Amino acid sequence: MRPRIQHVSIPRPPGSHEQARGFYGALLGLEEIPVPESIRDLDLIWYRLGDTELHLFAEALVADSSGRHFCIEVQQLEEVRQRLRAAGYEPWNPTRIPGRPRFFCRDPFGNTIEFTTIVGDELA
Repeated sequence: MRPRIQHVSIPRPPGSHEQARGFYGALLGLEEIPVPESIRDLDLIWYRLGDTELHLFAEALVADSSGRHFCIEVQQLEEVRQRLRAAGYEPWNPTRIPGRPRFFCRDPFGNTIEFTTIVGDELA
C-alpha cells in the first residue's frame, strides 16, 4: 500500500465562517464538502482538495513564526497569484526550486500556503 495524505487540518478563529468561505471557496475555488453529522458540533468547514481534503477547525489563533505550511499544486500559478493580490493578499517568493515555480501566501488567519506548478521531474 502506498501511503497518502487523506486530509490537512488548519485553524481558523471561531466565528470566521464567511471569511474562510470567501478565501478558500470563492477566491481559491475549492469545493466545500459536508462535514459528517457526527462531528458537526465541532465547528468545522471541509473542502475537497484534489484527491485529499482540507479541514478548517475553529480555535483561538496564536502568533506563530514557524515555517509550517501546506502546498497546493495549481495549473495557472500566475493567475492564482494575481487573484490573491487583487483580493489584498501579499504573495512572496521563496528560494527557487528548479522545475517547481512557486510562491507563498498567508490565508486570512495567518496560515501559510505554498502554491506551485510541477513542470518536470528534475529537482536539480
